Amino acid sequence: MQRIFSGIQPTGIPQLGNYLGAIRNWVALQRDHECIFCLVDLHAITVWQDPAALRQQTLAQTAVLLASGIDPQAHILFNQSAVSAHARLGWIFNCVSRLGWLNRMTQFKDKAGKDRENHSAGLYVYPNLMAADILAYKATRVPVGDDQRQHLELANDIAQKFNHDYGVEFFPAIEALIPPGAARVMSLRDGTKKMSKSDPSAQSRIEMTDDADTIALKIRRAKTDPEPLPTDPAELAARPEARNLVEIYAVMANMTVADVLARHGGEGFGPFKSALADVLIAAVGPIAAETRRLLDDPAHLQAVLRDGAARAQAIAEPVVSEVERLVGFLK
Repeated sequence: MQRIFSGIQPTGIPQLGNYLGAIRNWVALQRDHECIFCLVDLHAITVWQDPAALRQQTLAQTAVLLASGIDPQAHILFNQSAVSAHARLGWIFNCVSRLGWLNRMTQFKDKAGKDRENHSAGLYVYPNLMAADILAYKATRVPVGDDQRQHLELANDIAQKFNHDYGVEFFPAIEALIPPGAARVMSLRDGTKKMSKSDPSAQSRIEMTDDADTIALKIRRAKTDPEPLPTDPAELAARPEARNLVEIYAVMANMTVADVLARHGGEGFGPFKSALADVLIAAVGPIAAETRRLLDDPAHLQAVLRDGAARAQAIAEPVVSEVERLVGFLK
């Protein structure tokens, strides 16, 4: 059974894109992998976070993961900062990684934009810490979206350079797991932008804590165009908002876009939005209700994270201690 490591930032409230792009896949991977799931709070502070909000959002993210089906007894769920091996190995990898490698990371350029001189050094070296997250457990598989594929290639470069520099075969190669047909969920207010928990407007996203009335209202208010739904999927290409709603329906109902249009093509958006809201409420509603129940017991959520951190530490500590010996640190 291969070991998987995957992390998610505990910032904002998890939304439908997070669920379809990562969390639902994590739940499925539990069947035939040894899974280590991490709330990457060290990554979160690469941009400023309100401390009280970060603590609360870490618990909220934990609740959503548990409500979605993550099993913290069979697998491991913890917050990154609770296991010192991440920061220790991250610093060593800062010294292994090359500036030229980091300069090629397109995600930093996209996030920092023209104001990159004012961003934190942590945001710049973020990929080195991501490599440490994975390799502290000698994980061999990492589920990622296309936007993280370049970071995973860097993690393999770091592992290979470390092995070469110290004359060992210590770190394994890492395989990217790109979910087949991974859903790319777009904003309900702008079909050309990804749905994001950092968007200023909560109307742009379905949050995994939304109740039935809130989901129905957000879908009713979702941006569309004046034309009815087409019957041919190709006609959605120039209609980003319509395409987004149809694709959300398809993935939530386990249908193809063609199947959805065969059922709803020719309809106006009024009846289609009502049908889409029903599909979303059936899928998200139980997760949201269980999340709210779990959030009423923060002591239980903290106990889950503490137990996960202890079990993660038991795996990572021998690995990172050996790395420290290899580089010459005196114990």
